[in-house]
Amino acid sequence: MAFNATAMPNLYDEMYPTTDLGSLSFLEQQWVHWYVMIGNPIIATGLMSFLLHEIVYFGRSIPWIIIDNMPYFRQWKLQPKKIPTAAEQWECTKTVLFSHFTIELPLIWLFHPTAEALGMSTYQVPFPSLKTMAPQVFLFFFFEDFFHFLAHQALHTGPLYKHIHKIHHKYSAPFGLAAEYAHPAEVFILGAGTILGPLIYCYFTANLHIVTVYLWIVLRLFQAVDAHSGYDFPWSLHNIVPFWSGAEHHDFHHMAFTNNFSTSFRWWDRIFGTDDKYREYRARVKAAKKAMKNASKEDVKKMEEDLMNQVEAEGIKAEAEAEARGMGAGKTVKVQ
Repeated sequence: MAFNATAMPNLYDEMYPTTDLGSLSFLEQQWVHWYVMIGNPIIATGLMSFLLHEIVYFGRSIPWIIIDNMPYFRQWKLQPKKIPTAAEQWECTKTVLFSHFTIELPLIWLFHPTAEALGMSTYQVPFPSLKTMAPQVFLFFFFEDFFHFLAHQALHTGPLYKHIHKIHHKYSAPFGLAAEYAHPAEVFILGAGTILGPLIYCYFTANLHIVTVYLWIVLRLFQAVDAHSGYDFPWSLHNIVPFWSGAEHHDFHHMAFTNNFSTSFRWWDRIFGTDDKYREYRARVKAAKKAMKNASKEDVKKMEEDLMNQVEAEGIKAEAEAEARGMGAGKTVKVQ
């Protein structure tokens, strides 16, 4: 759709007085058209941001719903006997939508005026180059991962677990839609790590375009949904980039309750020793498979199920202890 600058000349002249539309890319022209069509940058940004979040989150979750209903893919399912039912998927969807409209929508709507006050570009064109955006997005990943690592551990202590984070741990075998299945307070707390990075960066540099933030949000949503998918394929990113977390890393956290508190990268858990049980479990599985190299597939599968059951039993005990301590005023439980 070509942009007709004569359709709304007053808004165009006001918002883009020196812009030569002919020099813009197709996407940049649609960007201009959107902002001029809506007529209010705050409404235009808020609406676009919320729609982007909903389309990407649910759009990325749908393939995992399909995969969960195809037995062929069970060979890569990390906990193959725990397939989410349609009722669980629907209950999860309702909770996620509630948080989206009551917590995330107001925050998203307030993002534009806050970002602009800090010097972020929103309706302006042209867009920054990929060379400019790439290091900014990496910094946001780095900041969010460390923020999440600290906040996630805090949510595993005492009252914070019992009254907030327990909801997210309802599913010991997570699935894509469950990435944002959480108490509204947790959505707010952990969501802060996603938006604070861009806001802090913009405050110190005054050199950030919201298109870069959108790229970051899309990649972050893909990461979050995929980490909760419950599948580990040979082509999964952590098999290519060893320090990437992925579903194989995060699935253990849901199964065992402890360990693996980071989101995107494995290094904080390794540095602070909060992956000791995970590494021990992977070593046990590897050693058992080596010892059973001549065993049948059924026997190997039975061995893996037994080890998973042991880890899950330990996780249920650790969760009960954390919840019990949450009932005592001022008491916390150390989780490692």
